[in-house]
Amino acid sequence: MWCLLAFVLLALPATAEPLAFDGSWRAQGFLRFSSNDYAQGGDGLQIVSDGTVSLLWKAVPPRLRGARSASWGWAVAEGVAATDLRRRGGDDRNLAMYFAWTDAATAERIDPARAGRLLRAPATRVLVYVWGDDDARGTIQVSPYLAGMRTVVLRPAGTGQHVERVDLAADHRRAFGTAPGVLVGVGISADSDDTGGRIRASVTAPDLR
Repeated sequence: MWCLLAFVLLALPATAEPLAFDGSWRAQGFLRFSSNDYAQGGDGLQIVSDGTVSLLWKAVPPRLRGARSASWGWAVAEGVAATDLRRRGGDDRNLAMYFAWTDAATAERIDPARAGRLLRAPATRVLVYVWGDDDARGTIQVSPYLAGMRTVVLRPAGTGQHVERVDLAADHRRAFGTAPGVLVGVGISADSDDTGGRIRASVTAPDLR
């Protein structure tokens, strides 16, 4: 796994302040589902999902809440087959990177470390960049789970290693028709519960700009 991680670390530009996997990211399960295994290692994260699904979440520090772009590396050594991410209950994917915004008033009162409550807040808008499905890169899908959530396909199902650089502000406008608000949370998940598959993957600490 670390050889895959080394590839994406070397491919990323040097950054001053990535969101390091320093133990501050917290796993948050989805109701009845068993949690993935996450191993935080500073610059990188290792993930094993074996018929499980959960979200690893971090509140964005106040100094980075105005970020308008992001980059990270991810690698998949073993993954799940392509599924239709528009279909509730049948939508496994290798990896997903969540970015959540809300308005200034909500950002002042809500706890950004509690992903479940934050993601369901009426003012919250979420972009989920995924490695899964088989749609073309850049396809935006309406989430079957939350009205304020959109899925952006970056990679079709499969294995390999890649570096991603995304324009959060432009994608938010494409998805919701507005400029982004206050960036309050970032999350990572792997999802293999519907197909009963197994995922072995790694992600580099995302860099926000």
